[in-house]
Amino acid sequence: MDATVNEFGKIDGFFNNAGIEGRQNLTEDFGADEFTKVVSVNLNGVFYGMAAVLKIMREQGYGSVLNSASVGGIRGVGNQSGYSASKHGVVGLTRNSAVEYGQYGITINAIAPGAIMTAMVEASLKQMDPENWEEAGMQFVSVNPFKRFGKPEEVASVVAFFLSGEAPFVNGTVLPIDGGQSAKY
Repeated sequence: MDATVNEFGKIDGFFNNAGIEGRQNLTEDFGADEFTKVVSVNLNGVFYGMAAVLKIMREQGYGSVLNSASVGGIRGVGNQSGYSASKHGVVGLTRNSAVEYGQYGITINAIAPGAIMTAMVEASLKQMDPENWEEAGMQFVSVNPFKRFGKPEEVASVVAFFLSGEAPFVNGTVLPIDGGQSAKY
């Protein structure tokens, strides 16, 4: 972080985008090592990123942080106890820190993407059904009002908005980007 500040003089915005899923299993079979690994990347990584930039943003008197949570952080998803627990933690960390840092002119929000067709989601579908993962994917999104996967660029446009400076009074928000699926549950 210091090299960035030395080169550019400030940090206007920070997209804290970390996530791994881990193996899909019932909670009792998830495994302590797997749970620790997933929480370490998904939650601890977000914490460490925030800790580094918030000190700088507080000193400069402004900034925007956007954390990647997940719909798995606002509802249960099944067979992903480490992932869901860590993303729920990101939501709590986001809301708590937004309360702490709003007084310094810093906004802290999170996005909660749903089924966005990324390499991680493809790997997840292959865990569900290695032989017919594309068909499993169609069944997976059949409960979504749009009946399709989201696209990475649909997430990117929301990220750009939050970090653009055009949302200066939005703080502590967790925005689902899931085609309305979370509205149903």
